[in-house]
Amino acid sequence: MWTELVTVLSGSAAFQPAASEASLHRCASVLGHPLPEDLTALLRESNGIEGEYGDGLIWSAERIASENLSMREDRDLTTLYMPFDPLLFFADAGNGDLFALLPRIRRPDVFVWNHEDDSRTWVAPNLATCLEWWLTGRITL
Repeated sequence: MWTELVTVLSGSAAFQPAASEASLHRCASVLGHPLPEDLTALLRESNGIEGEYGDGLIWSAERIASENLSMREDRDLTTLYMPFDPLLFFADAGNGDLFALLPRIRRPDVFVWNHEDDSRTWVAPNLATCLEWWLTGRITL
């Protein structure tokens, strides 16, 4: 379902092999909370998707774990920004801004964190819609 959705919207996406269950488990373990169901389903089809220009349309489970852990533990970032703990970053916009879900409150909405002003802006009601709107230009950052 996920790879078909992205393929229809973007003929130039590069899909990775599916994430293993062990990889998904490690990711959730490192983060200290389960991954949202939609993101898990997507990673089971493709462990990361690169967009037209090599940007991280969807990060791999390993990158999701490392990027989130890094952002949550970086002392310099904690002095500059609000806490990142509620956010689960899963993709980048190619300009420093990051897409995020809110898994701890089980909310399917997607937000964008702006690296310049630390705003967290709602951009889509769920992951599928976010991919559609991002790939069709409805979301602009």
